[in-house]
Amino acid sequence: MTARLADRARYDRATAHLDAPLAIVDLDAFDANAADLVRRAGGKPVRVASKSVRCRALLERVLARDGFAGIMSFTLAESLWLARSGFGDVLLAYPSADRAGFAELAGDPELAAAVTVMVDDPAQLDLIDASRGGGRAVVRVCLELDTSLRMLGGRLRIGALRSPLRSPAQLAGLARAVARRPGFKVVGIMAYEGHVAGVGDAVAGRPLRSRGIRLMQAAARRELSERRAAAVRAVRAVVPDLEFVNGGGTGSVQHTVAEDAVTEVAAGSGLYVPRLFDHYTSFTGRPAALFALPVVRRPGVGVVTVLGGGYPASGAAGPDRSPVPYLPEGLRYDPREGAGEVQTPLTGSAADDLLVGDRVWFRHAKAGELCERFDTLRLVEGDAVTGAVPTYRGEGRTFL
Repeated sequence: MTARLADRARYDRATAHLDAPLAIVDLDAFDANAADLVRRAGGKPVRVASKSVRCRALLERVLARDGFAGIMSFTLAESLWLARSGFGDVLLAYPSADRAGFAELAGDPELAAAVTVMVDDPAQLDLIDASRGGGRAVVRVCLELDTSLRMLGGRLRIGALRSPLRSPAQLAGLARAVARRPGFKVVGIMAYEGHVAGVGDAVAGRPLRSRGIRLMQAAARRELSERRAAAVRAVRAVVPDLEFVNGGGTGSVQHTVAEDAVTEVAAGSGLYVPRLFDHYTSFTGRPAALFALPVVRRPGVGVVTVLGGGYPASGAAGPDRSPVPYLPEGLRYDPREGAGEVQTPLTGSAADDLLVGDRVWFRHAKAGELCERFDTLRLVEGDAVTGAVPTYRGEGRTFL
């Protein structure tokens, strides 16, 4: 029996008493993935990206392990909620325009000590000041450095459109602006190289494209390593007591921590290992988060229909943003229908072995976005469900 066949058998046994649709996290795989992230981090702390987990119980589980420290959050409301829940080090990875949230933050010294907000423009400081509502707590600030690779004299840009701060001088200039402003303190720098950390370099059936990606990423790492080090030196000249320099992501952990300027690395998707992380030469994870949909129809030979399934991932629309039928092997979408909101036809030889009531196991394209579709994650150990924990949605929290 192959490993995938064995997984299907035990997932089916573990959840036989439950009705699908349902979502699970295989704790053995989750813990193995966590251990691998720590190994690749080489002694530097891993900050957990909550966007890729979206479950407080699992955030607590991974942060209880040696090698993990702190959370990287995605909205200010989430940051405040996590801080009030006992998480003492929350870095908000994106700028916010949540005026009520900033008033709450500035009005509570304990919250202000636990949460660090992201800034890349003086206008964001203006918004925070205008939102204080009399709150005088010092707001901890992290500056974000643009990591994109510029080629052909700047005519070609590779990387996400994020921060406008690209040069060390620009980053240091904003640090000086913050230092001159009462009520703020620069404590960190973040530089997320998504074109390295979030792009697989081993595209199935595309060897030339894969080689091109590897060449691009090698060039990007060299350029960013030098520029990030210079930016950190420039900011430390303004802020000698800088607390952290955050970089990387699941796909680049071992490369990012090799830079002396980086003090910590962020990762989250590597805990669940969604389908977009199948195509890396630098690491191999174990799928830990899956969801099951029940077979409700058999329209004909080689076809079954499952309930639900239209759970596309964010990003540029394309086939790689759809969940992938995972167990049993040999199922695929009908190209004319794809994954439907209410029903999804699946074709392939494996369909003829499925009966009404059987389940098909899927992997989401991204990690935490699965939790926006389910309110509960069943925790599987071996061939048994040993617990059930709420997702953010299950706790009534939908932050975006």
